[in-house]
Amino acid sequence: MAMPQPANSAPPRLTGRPRKRLRISLTPLIDVVFILLVFFMLASSFLDWRSIMLSSAGAAGAPSSIEGALLVDLTAQGPRLSGEAMDLATLAERLAARIAAAPDQRVLVRPATAVDMQHMVQLLDTIAAAGVRDIALLPARG
Repeated sequence: MAMPQPANSAPPRLTGRPRKRLRISLTPLIDVVFILLVFFMLASSFLDWRSIMLSSAGAAGAPSSIEGALLVDLTAQGPRLSGEAMDLATLAERLAARIAAAPDQRVLVRPATAVDMQHMVQLLDTIAAAGVRDIALLPARG
């Protein structure tokens, strides 16, 4: 027969084997992170990348290819169409009117050296949105 233990004594300790320490596995965490990564990659919307075809009107182009073309200068103050300063909206309207009259109209773009690339891209995007298909880039002027 077992002897009754007093009420204030500690429970009997199991002896023999030391207690194992629990280890947390990182495999499920890595799986969850990978699934979230794939989900957000597939669910996110990417920017609409568009390209604008440019040709160089430099030494490779014949002088006759420059005749009759419209010249758009991009300065630090803004674009100039044939020497006349204007904003991008007015430039787009004028180019769209010219393209309606002559669909094969060539537009030459000549940036100044102090112009940011972002302004150049905005100008090229505006010209392409106006319907111009023949855009040539001239070397920058000082």
